[in-house]
Order: sequence, then structure tokens, then C-alpha cells
Amino acid sequence: MNAVTKAIKHVGLSVLAGRCGVTYQAVRKWERKRIPAERCRAVEEATGGAVTVHDLRPDIFGPPPRQPESAEAAREVA
Repeated sequence: MNAVTKAIKHVGLSVLAGRCGVTYQAVRKWERKRIPAERCRAVEEATGGAVTVHDLRPDIFGPPPRQPESAEAAREVA
């Protein structure tokens, strides 16, 4: 499942399109092809961060940043 499909499943096609200020056809096009970089932040905001700009366009925004390990997990490894 690509990141745009994940965003659609998270909030719904019409809601995603509305929050991003585009038509549902535009969102379907992103799903089939590639989302424009300038729309990625809107999708991230529309999904409340469930789908990030890194998920949508890692070629531009890079891979998702690593989550810092909790102190408890670090102690277990040591």
C-alpha cells in the first residue's frame, strides 16, 4: 500500500481532498502516480501525522527520522 492510499484509508478520500484543497480526482491521481512535493505537508496535516512527508516523498524529504529510544529500552540493551 502506498502512502497516499494509507492517507485515504486513514481519513477518507473526500475528507483528504477537502483538507488539501483539491478534488478527489487529484488525490486519485496522486495515488496512481506521484504526489507533488508541495502537497505533502497538507496530507501530513490532514492525517494528523499518521502519514508523513517522509512516507509520501522519501526522494525529497528523506527517510523518516528514527524515533529516540526510551531510557528503559536503552538499559535493557546494556
